[in-house]
Amino acid sequence: MKYILFLLTPFYLFATASFITPMEYASQLYKNPRGIGCNKCHGKNGEGKLIAKYKHKGVEKSFRGPRINTLEYSKFYKALNRRKNAMPRYFLTNKEVEALYLYLHKHDKKQERKKDVSKSIK
Repeated sequence: MKYILFLLTPFYLFATASFITPMEYASQLYKNPRGIGCNKCHGKNGEGKLIAKYKHKGVEKSFRGPRINTLEYSKFYKALNRRKNAMPRYFLTNKEVEALYLYLHKHDKKQERKKDVSKSIK
């Protein structure tokens, strides 16, 4: 019996410790939340990105993923929970939305906002 406890102790210690930081989790979620990453349309850091250029009835047009790294949290949350243009519905949990917001605001000067969001996803 004591050998079994001896063998299981390392698993218990590793299971209770976090193996990924909130920022690592946020980064992975941004790159692939549910099959296609936010970065494909919104750019590496949410700065917006050109998705396609095309001609419609002889007129040059472009389709862009908008800049999302300047949105305040309430607008960001609402945008993720409604269907608009080509934006897919991801059905993210509140913690996932908070993690994405943290990732997009990792370089913010306003550290307080970052700390509040990062505490909630731990």
